[in-house]
Amino acid sequence: MATAAAIETGGLTKVYRGLWRGREVRALDQVSLRVEAGTTFGLLGPNGAGKTTFVKLLLSSVGPTAGSAAIFGADFRRAEARRPVGYLPENHRFPRYMTGRGMLDYYAALSGMEAGARRRRAPELLALVGLEKWAGVRLGKYSKGMLQRLGLAQALMHSPRLLILDEPSDGVDPVGRRQIREILRGLEEQGVTIFINSHLLAEVELFCREVAILHGGRVALLGKVKELTAGKGYRLTTGPVPERLEAELRARAAAVASRDGMLELQFPSREEANQAIDLLRREGCEVESLAPTTSTLEEVFMRTVHA
Repeated sequence: MATAAAIETGGLTKVYRGLWRGREVRALDQVSLRVEAGTTFGLLGPNGAGKTTFVKLLLSSVGPTAGSAAIFGADFRRAEARRPVGYLPENHRFPRYMTGRGMLDYYAALSGMEAGARRRRAPELLALVGLEKWAGVRLGKYSKGMLQRLGLAQALMHSPRLLILDEPSDGVDPVGRRQIREILRGLEEQGVTIFINSHLLAEVELFCREVAILHGGRVALLGKVKELTAGKGYRLTTGPVPERLEAELRARAAAVASRDGMLELQFPSREEANQAIDLLRREGCEVESLAPTTSTLEEVFMRTVHA
C-alpha cells in the first residue's frame, strides 16, 4: 500500500471576489502539488504569487473556491488532519509580556498538550534553539532573531510530523540561520516533513530537496533542486595558449571569457570538452580545471518568473 503524501493538492483554487463591480482576484489557480513524507520542500514565488494563500488554504484559515487538499491522506478541512502540523507564520506576534517558557507553555496548552508533557518539552526546545538562558525573560527583551527561534520552538512543542515554516530565517543573522538549518536537518533525519515558504533563495537551495515556483497563482516550475540547478555543459579553464590554438578553441566553444591570463571556455557536451583538452595536451598547454556548468536557484527562479 502506497504511503500517503505529507501534502497533496488537486486543482486547488482560490478566487477573492470584491463587492465593488464584482471584481475578482484569482490568488491561486489550479495548483496540484505532492510533497512526499519525510522530504524538505520549498515553495517560492514573487510577491503576490499565491504562496501565503496556499498555506492559508492548507491550514483552513480560508476556504477554497475549488479543488482538494489532504495532509497525510486526511481531508484538510477536518481538524484531525491538522493535528500533526507545526506552523511558524511570518510576522508572528507573541505577547511581549510573556516569558519564553511561559509562551511555549501557553501555546502548547492551546493545542491540547497535557501539563506534564508541556513542562518536559519546553526546556528541551529552549535548549535546542539556544534560548535556555532566556527562558524566564520577557519577550519584550528578545531580539527579532531570538523571537524567530522561539517561534520555531513553539511550532515543535507537540512533535509534529509536518512542519510548515513561513520565512523561518527572517530577521535572523547568518549564525542563527545556520543554527536553524542544523536544527531542521536533524528533524529531517528523524523523518519530519518540512515545508518552507521563503524569499531567501540561497537558504532554500542549501536546505530543500525539492521546490515549486508559483507565478500568477499557478505552478510555473516544479522539481528537485539538484536537477533544476544542474548544468547542461562543461566549463574548461586553461592557462596561456598560442594565438593559433586560442583562435581554434574560440571557434569551437559556445562561450569564451578571458580573466587574468586564463582562458575560460564553455562547451555544450563532454565530448566537445574532451576534444578541446586533446588539442591543449598536444600543444603542451595546461588545463587548470574542468567542471560541469551549473545554475543557482536564484538564476532558475529569475528565468522562470521572467519567461
